[in-house]
Amino acid sequence: MANIKSSKKAIKVIAKKTDNNHELKMRVHNLIKNCEKEIAANNKENADKLLKDFQKYMDKAVSKGLVKKNTADREKSRLTQKVKNMK
Repeated sequence: MANIKSSKKAIKVIAKKTDNNHELKMRVHNLIKNCEKEIAANNKENADKLLKDFQKYMDKAVSKGLVKKNTADREKSRLTQKVKNMK
């Protein structure tokens, strides 16, 4: 454990940032899974809503440096194609 006051604070700040980053990443992954479930269930309205949310949160993750831009673009493109190709 740290002895210096600033080090103790830094540990708290890092823990909080880690929790926030983990929450955002898990939200993105859950939106992908839920959207793919809606695609499998052939529910276009819900899939469109989830896709919109997914794109919003994926862009947030890119701006915070949690996901690389090309990875985000690739995942958004793949999910968008799946929603477009629904019957």
